Amino acid sequence: MRHFLTLADFTKEELLEMIALAQKIKAQTKRKEFVPYMERQTLGMIFEKSSTRTRVSFETGIYQLGGVGLFLSANDIQLGRGEPMKDTARVISRMVDMVMIRTFEHSKLEEFAAYSKVPVINGLTDSYHPVQLMTDYLTMLEFGKADNPVCAYVGDGNNMAHSWLMLASKLGFELRIATPKGYECDPQVVAMAGKFAAESGAKLIFGNDPKAAVSNCDVVTTDTWVSMGQEDEKEIRLKAFEGYMVDEAMMSLAKKDAIFLHCLPAYRGYEVSEETFEKHAEEIFTEAENRLHAQKGIMVWLNSHRNDENPELRVKS
Repeated sequence: MRHFLTLADFTKEELLEMIALAQKIKAQTKRKEFVPYMERQTLGMIFEKSSTRTRVSFETGIYQLGGVGLFLSANDIQLGRGEPMKDTARVISRMVDMVMIRTFEHSKLEEFAAYSKVPVINGLTDSYHPVQLMTDYLTMLEFGKADNPVCAYVGDGNNMAHSWLMLASKLGFELRIATPKGYECDPQVVAMAGKFAAESGAKLIFGNDPKAAVSNCDVVTTDTWVSMGQEDEKEIRLKAFEGYMVDEAMMSLAKKDAIFLHCLPAYRGYEVSEETFEKHAEEIFTEAENRLHAQKGIMVWLNSHRNDENPELRVKS
């Protein structure tokens, strides 16, 4: 049995298998062919952090795969009243076929997975957002930007930056990360990515100059400067991130056909300008839709790797 906690847990070949599944299932969905890969299976969805895209995409996704999703807010289950995470895991995983968790501390997710009898998917933690990066890579493929790309991440060294590091270091492409001083990526994550990069040939570049990062790149991406739980730091962060907004002046430094990605929600006038956001709206909202399809690929892949069951569901890259 495999869990989907970070991209670090998978080989390049396995990640590409999931993407290939996502492509196949998306094409089927567009033809209104809803293959019941997970017929009568139940996805438990535990939310300690609220969400729009994560809830809608997972709940719709499991339904389209022939199963059903259960929305479990921390306020509505015993977890919110102090039940240990390991006990919640041992109960829920005896009743459902797969679990998605969107929470704060990554350690909570790891504890749940350690005691779970079924596959667990990371819907977001403070450390990583791997389902989003699978989505972003699927979007890069669709826009012709997945062949040895140069990608630039501009902004906070947060869970999105960490997940971009995992994707780049596993797949072997160039990633430039520009953050303000004091907001760099976690050194442990950087070290881990460095080890993977040494094997894959990825080029990881870190700095504090967003213009240098974006220069002549294929993909530009960013994230909110004030994540959930950091609201009391807003004014300090806005000052620290001056000059990091992705606008038309910054995008003009990238290749002429460069795409811009944002995991949403986007705060115009902060990490991205209104003009740039609207100019790249097709890319951004294709990316948003692809949460649905990428996550279906992940769920079907995990389901097919439970004790090597259902090998016919696998799609080789």
